[in-house]
Amino acid sequence: MSLLVSNKSLQSWLDEYAVSHQDHTNKLIHVICVPVIFLTIVALIMNISPILMAVAAVGVLWFYLRLSLSLFLAMAVFIALCVGFVLLVNWHVGVWIAIFVVAWIGQFVGHKIEGAKPSFFEDLQFLLIGPAWVAMNLFKRA
Repeated sequence: MSLLVSNKSLQSWLDEYAVSHQDHTNKLIHVICVPVIFLTIVALIMNISPILMAVAAVGVLWFYLRLSLSLFLAMAVFIALCVGFVLLVNWHVGVWIAIFVVAWIGQFVGHKIEGAKPSFFEDLQFLLIGPAWVAMNLFKRA
């Protein structure tokens, strides 16, 4: 199955993801680290090629659109903000790599606290569901 094609509903994905994200500390770590990881991936791809970033964004947004229009819109705005931030700060690629590594360490610490392995060990599509889960949780709070 392709990473960008899903036959599950958004709610099904979110419910499965939530199983290994019950602990308050782990949730808090994810709310911080998932967007940071997403931002660093945008930055790293932009460092390779802005055209590659545009292609990647279209693929990722297609995945989100098939799940939910509101999620698609939220993630389109987030991707645009990430691209804008990357262009604004113009940090060296080494800084982005360091932030990426630290954020992933945070994720694994959260899962150690939770006592559950990261969802993407079961299905790589959870790497795209993590940002959706954060976005949907933030929408619930707003």
